[in-house]
Amino acid sequence: MSSLSVFLDLGGVIIDKDQQIAQWQSLVGGCFAELLGGDGEAWTHAFRIVTNRLEQWEEARGRTSADFVSFYWSYQLHWIRGMCEVVGIMVPAEEECLALAYRAIASITRRVQAALPGAVEAIRILHHQGYSLHLASGSCSLELAGYLDGLGVRHCFGRLYGADLINTFKQGPEYYVHLFADVGIPPEEALVVDDSPQAINWAAETGARTVLVSTSAHPEIGTLPRIERLAQLPAFLKNFASPEKVE
Repeated sequence: MSSLSVFLDLGGVIIDKDQQIAQWQSLVGGCFAELLGGDGEAWTHAFRIVTNRLEQWEEARGRTSADFVSFYWSYQLHWIRGMCEVVGIMVPAEEECLALAYRAIASITRRVQAALPGAVEAIRILHHQGYSLHLASGSCSLELAGYLDGLGVRHCFGRLYGADLINTFKQGPEYYVHLFADVGIPPEEALVVDDSPQAINWAAETGARTVLVSTSAHPEIGTLPRIERLAQLPAFLKNFASPEKVE
């Protein structure tokens, strides 16, 4: 068994971001029609309107808030209230809005099937080989659990970070500092796998080892350890160059 802890991003590493968005849009209408009644197409229309509004709100709030949990709570409240207003039904009380948001997220994420080619197989191989697997995402752990449940690989992972678990936005090296502290390992025992060169650089600043998932040949990422897709990670780790040889 390896002592290396592997932290995988979700979007762009395990699942296809474009497919994820498209499937959400195709599933959300039916989900809310079941939860609150009404026409599924009307809910889909409301979802598009409200999420477009929230993009600007999210960008502005995310720059000023240091508290991810409060930010996420507020986002879900705006989301449910906004959709109910667009559809034209009575807006539920605050606690019910949040409960509806979490029920919808849990339902929809488990139905999304957007795994990148070979990603699920790679996760199962790494789990079988004894690597300690965790997620390192800027999303909420509730969403991450749903996606992994839907793909049938939740049991392969330990902690699903989930910026909410450390109440830290994935916007700098402090995200990884808090993450490794929460797991209880030094950064040198961590391998971060992400499709964002910026996130990779943040992780590297803490002393963690990194692998970029990218097909790009841009010069700025040319010197980073890189694979084109997660499916290549098990083979990559066999010859992983590190201060201490991976067992």
